[in-house]
Amino acid sequence: MDVSQAKQEHLLALKVMRLTKPTLFTNLPVTCEERDLPGDLFARLMRDDPSTIKGAETLMLGEMLTLPQNFGNIFLGETFSSYISVHNDSSQVVKDILVKADLQTSSQRLNLSASNSAVAELKPECCIDDVIHHEVKEIGTHILVCAVSYTTQYGEKLYFRKFFKFQVLKPLDVKTKFYNAETDEVFLEAQIQNITTSPMFMEKVSLEPSMMYNVTELNTVTLQDHGVSTFGKMSYLQPMDTRQYLYCLKPKPEYAEKAGVIKGVTVIGKLDIVWKTNLGERGRLQTSQLQRMAPGYGDIRLSMEVIPDTVNLEEPFNIRCKITNCSERTMDLLVDMINTSSVHWCGVSGRSLGKLSPGASLSLPLTLLASVQGLQSISGLRLTDSFLKPFQRTNGVPHTAHCVFNAH
Repeated sequence: MDVSQAKQEHLLALKVMRLTKPTLFTNLPVTCEERDLPGDLFARLMRDDPSTIKGAETLMLGEMLTLPQNFGNIFLGETFSSYISVHNDSSQVVKDILVKADLQTSSQRLNLSASNSAVAELKPECCIDDVIHHEVKEIGTHILVCAVSYTTQYGEKLYFRKFFKFQVLKPLDVKTKFYNAETDEVFLEAQIQNITTSPMFMEKVSLEPSMMYNVTELNTVTLQDHGVSTFGKMSYLQPMDTRQYLYCLKPKPEYAEKAGVIKGVTVIGKLDIVWKTNLGERGRLQTSQLQRMAPGYGDIRLSMEVIPDTVNLEEPFNIRCKITNCSERTMDLLVDMINTSSVHWCGVSGRSLGKLSPGASLSLPLTLLASVQGLQSISGLRLTDSFLKPFQRTNGVPHTAHCVFNAH
């Protein structure tokens, strides 16, 4: 506003107060032993103190609530609420009062006023009240701009405004990791850390998958036919504490057989986090779309469908592989089986598997024999496209499969 407006005495007074939940009153108990000089003086004073809990006077928390003494901290995802009051301090009747509240962020300006219509008149000692709400979705500096315009009884139009600056802080630190399984499953690990100074009650942490995936939460265990959270009954996150949440994503049936489509999918979904702070104040955050690095399957993908956990030494056992053509061309495949020092293949090596069109897959049953005890990896399987020069996967499969067997 200009200098003349700043010096002018206005008929109306504008007051703005942030609305927050109160906090529990805390006191500092002072005690001593009865044989000390004060005797039971401190104990009697605490018993007479109305802020202490009867029978538990030495506890710091009392039964009273304290109204906020300052603006406090505002965190991303919380709802900013403010009470705006315009009071007529003069002895005149003021007309055509218009109160406007805007919130200026680093990227936009939002109108928070419940009504944009003017009040016809405001008598002396009367006021206009309004409560505004806004879910904070940006961090950084925010400025609440409250503007008031009105007309005096002499027809003079006046205008003034006030600015209230506050910072929006980050409440949580969210880190994600992706693990691509040998199948088309994707595992997401989300690490969530409380970086505020007060504990949080984690009401909900869920993953909203993209259109191609179904999600399964792996944060509960089944006990007596009931799902129990791995974090226990009390879902509190103390300041600077971190929790790890795990999710499994599987392609929907209509996309599971489309190898070329699943191969290029990088968008997995987004996390939805809801929490509560002291006395039930709620906050909510949604991450942007989480993206993974697309797995490098190459032109062909070999994965395990069936493999036993334990096998007997020097006894044949069966496995079943799945071969998928991830390229844009038709392949004519030959399979060669190369023995290793611990695993021997049973069957005809160098046989043809036939033609495999783009995006198609086939199931390949195989028989092996283990000659060494311990944890062994299956390798030595070579696939050759007769239409091109031979190619070989170093470990036989993109993610080395393991079989465990015991000698008898």
